[in-house]
Amino acid sequence: MGWLAAFVAVASCNGPLDVSKRRLAGDETVRLCEAYANQVVLVVNTASKCGYTEQYEGLESLYDQRRDEGLVVLGFPSNDFGGQEPGTEASVAKFCRLTYGVQFPMFEKTATAEGTQDPLYQALAASAGRYPQWNFHKYLIGRDGQVIRDFPSATRPDDPELTKAIEAALAE
Repeated sequence: MGWLAAFVAVASCNGPLDVSKRRLAGDETVRLCEAYANQVVLVVNTASKCGYTEQYEGLESLYDQRRDEGLVVLGFPSNDFGGQEPGTEASVAKFCRLTYGVQFPMFEKTATAEGTQDPLYQALAASAGRYPQWNFHKYLIGRDGQVIRDFPSATRPDDPELTKAIEAALAE
C-alpha cells in the first residue's frame, strides 16, 4: 500500500468499521476500515442452519459480480438467533466453502443481537437505528465508511431495493 492509500485508509477509519476482526478459523486479524477503505461494504450476520442460509449463494454471486466495481461482502457467523450457527469456526468455514462456494471474506463468530458487547454491531446498530432481529440482516456501508441503510433478513441479495442501493453507492 502506497503512502497516499495508507493515509486515506487511516483517515477514513471513523465509522462502524473502525474495529479489528479475526478471519474465520484463522489467526490473521484485520482492521476492517483499513482493509476495505474506499469500498462499498455489505455486512451480513450469517448462520449455517437457518431458513435464510441459501442467501449465501446470492451473496457470493453479488460479490463475484460487483467486486471489481468496489463492492465487498463481509460475513460474520453468529449463533445468536435460534442457535443456528452452533459449530466450530472450522466447520462453518468448510460448510460455506463446500456448500456455497463462498469466497467473500468471512470473519470470526460474532455476537450480533441487541445487548451484545461487540463493538462492530453496536456501531452498526447505532448508525442504522436497529440491531439484527435474525440471521442474514444486512448493513450497507458507503465508500466513506458510514452506514447508508440496513435491510432485514428476508431481503434477498438480488432484491431490487438492495441492488438499487448498492448501485447508487458504487456510483458515488
